[in-house]
Amino acid sequence: MIVEEGLEMRASKGDRLVQHGRVVGQHDQESEVVEVMGQEGNPPYRVRFTDGHEAIMSPGPDCQVKHKEDGQR
Repeated sequence: MIVEEGLEMRASKGDRLVQHGRVVGQHDQESEVVEVMGQEGNPPYRVRFTDGHEAIMSPGPDCQVKHKEDGQR
């Protein structure tokens, strides 16, 4: 799901967040949702980045949620 104005971002544990680079040459950052801290799949999320560090994120409009396949939840 791509976040558009007026739409809510919802994610589940195991989904991936892709934060797109904001300037030329900046790479996208991808992280895995390890905990949903909001209600009903809403932010904030505790995420783990590919280098292993964790952070709490409330993603903005530059993020996209990649949902896990239904059979993998």
